[in-house]
Amino acid sequence: MNTDQKLNREFLFSPAGLLATWFGAGLLPKAPGTWGSLAALPFAWVIQYYSGWVGLTIASIVVFIVGCWAANVFEEKSGVKDPGAVVIDEVAGQWMVLIPAGLDPLLYLVGFILFRVVDIFKPWPACWADKNIHGGLGIMLDDVLAAVYAVIIVYFLQIQLAGIY
Repeated sequence: MNTDQKLNREFLFSPAGLLATWFGAGLLPKAPGTWGSLAALPFAWVIQYYSGWVGLTIASIVVFIVGCWAANVFEEKSGVKDPGAVVIDEVAGQWMVLIPAGLDPLLYLVGFILFRVVDIFKPWPACWADKNIHGGLGIMLDDVLAAVYAVIIVYFLQIQLAGIY
């Protein structure tokens, strides 16, 4: 077991570690961001079901704020800039994208795919934030800025689908 694995295991049981890795999703092998986004989906569904888009908007803001703290703590303790295991940034971004989706499974699928694409390619200003803003805020902000592009697309798709239903 290497130092990173020990650190991750230690953090898994701390509040910062549980939140930063989204309850361990970021510790799964290969593509931790995708795992983090997938792990965000059922939480978003439950929040939308019980409190609608307003609840998911509030939850996204809360996760962003808490994520800045948790990501910063994880980054400082690990000594790694923007550690891959930190996926709470994906949770905040994914939840943002799902705000206009309601409880439509098709829009959840489209929102998931769109968010992964913009998170990977990081269009401006997300790429700027990724390079120039550091610490917990930097880890969180680039994903949230990238998510704005996907939010706009999902919003307009939702309007189009509403006309079909």
